[in-house]
Amino acid sequence: MVRLDRLVNVVGGYGVRLCCCPVSRSAEVRSVVLHDATDARVVGGDVFLAVGAVSVTEAVGWAVSARAVVVLVRGGAAEEREAVSVGESAGVAVMVVDPAVSWSQLAGVVYGLVLEGRETASGRGPTDLFALADSLAGAVGGAVTVEDRLSRVMAYSRLQQGADPARSETILGRQAPDRLRALFDARGVFAHLESSDEPLFVEPEPAHGLTGRMVVAARAGRELLGSVWVACGVPLTGVRRAALTDGARTVALHLLRSRASADLERQVESDLVIRLLEGTADAATVVSQLGLPREALRVIAVHAHVASELHAALLLAFEWATTGFGWSRPGRSTLAGNTLYTILPGEQASAAREWVASLRAALPPHVTVSAGIGGTSFAADLPASRQEADECLALREARPPDTVASNTVPPAYDESWNDILLQRLRAAARTGRTPARGPVAELRRHDTEHATDYVATLRAWLEAQGDLADAAARLGVHPNTIRNRLRRIAELTPLDLDDARKRLAMIIDLAAAENDR
Repeated sequence: MVRLDRLVNVVGGYGVRLCCCPVSRSAEVRSVVLHDATDARVVGGDVFLAVGAVSVTEAVGWAVSARAVVVLVRGGAAEEREAVSVGESAGVAVMVVDPAVSWSQLAGVVYGLVLEGRETASGRGPTDLFALADSLAGAVGGAVTVEDRLSRVMAYSRLQQGADPARSETILGRQAPDRLRALFDARGVFAHLESSDEPLFVEPEPAHGLTGRMVVAARAGRELLGSVWVACGVPLTGVRRAALTDGARTVALHLLRSRASADLERQVESDLVIRLLEGTADAATVVSQLGLPREALRVIAVHAHVASELHAALLLAFEWATTGFGWSRPGRSTLAGNTLYTILPGEQASAAREWVASLRAALPPHVTVSAGIGGTSFAADLPASRQEADECLALREARPPDTVASNTVPPAYDESWNDILLQRLRAAARTGRTPARGPVAELRRHDTEHATDYVATLRAWLEAQGDLADAAARLGVHPNTIRNRLRRIAELTPLDLDDARKRLAMIIDLAAAENDR
């Protein structure tokens, strides 16, 4: 079961457009039905796939008979216009499918979402893709690797016929190495995959441990989902070539379902993480549902952007943070506004910093990543760790641009609590909550009107804890200069430097009103 809104968002990425929605997008859809031209019986279902409908009107009529919430019908611009009026009057949501998307591919996604939602949410991985790789390897007579569009390994066959060092390195690294991707790019392999469904032979390259490859795109409609690679020394022909082409279509269907499962997994995870960050009475239960250990946890807050574009890089970061099933990654993540939050186990800030470093390395070099790390907390206290992570992130981004390099260590609350406290004081000062009168305020006005340095002198003396020589060294003047200035300051306003509480109050007032020096 999924909500209609989830179905719309997921299949919208596969060339399907919602044209009208007279029903609530929060409606639950629990079943799928296909039109069967050979069976006159009316079968009910929440999602109706109008295979073979000659018009939107006919498709909506079928859906009404089936008491469906939403109907999917193939068509173009004319059908989209028809859908608006027909669907509204019938009370059925209408989605129009791009003609380039096959019904078999779309059905796989819809069935995976609606019928397998509960199962995939519990963490089942796409193990059947490995079985498919084994089957395809037997049909083509060579070792098979299935990769996504970023050259990351999704599955591979047990058959090793034709395997070479390049394949072993790709599987061990879970991604084709940079030098191999550069070679394929130079030979036009990736450009071919973007534009053609025909298999391509890649000539051997002994210097890279490559004995030769046959590669074909795995595509859904116009969208490239990944690719299928066969290790072979010569081009595949005849039956084996046809088997590779047919196998790529089946791989595309599996990749679609895998992506739909991953999308559901992300949604379940994101909702649970939000509950923890906002505070929930059953925090320990939610932590268990997320598969996190019942030990110290930290919240990491991340901003990722390219120049003025805030969202694209952030979505890439979220995809990286949530790629793989629970057992294969340490943290659990969500997106809230323009921030990626990750809950990570471990007491040491170093583990969180390593996680941030891995994120930076995985994103394109031109993406700017800023992060803040909250203090250690147990499940019930994660909202406090989130606030600390937010404040550390704000502290990080408040620093001068030349110090916010991509390799700068992100601040952690354990080590930066003093800076966070001062940041809070400055925030209060900006709202007018610091005294407008008093010794420090009087000295500020005098400095402004007479170009004196009394505020800086008082700060230096307080920071030096009354040591005239130290205060003088901080300002680069003679100790007698400090002594004379303090005497003149005492004539302007009563400081009472012997009172420890007043000294503390002046230090706070100075810190709250001044920027980092």
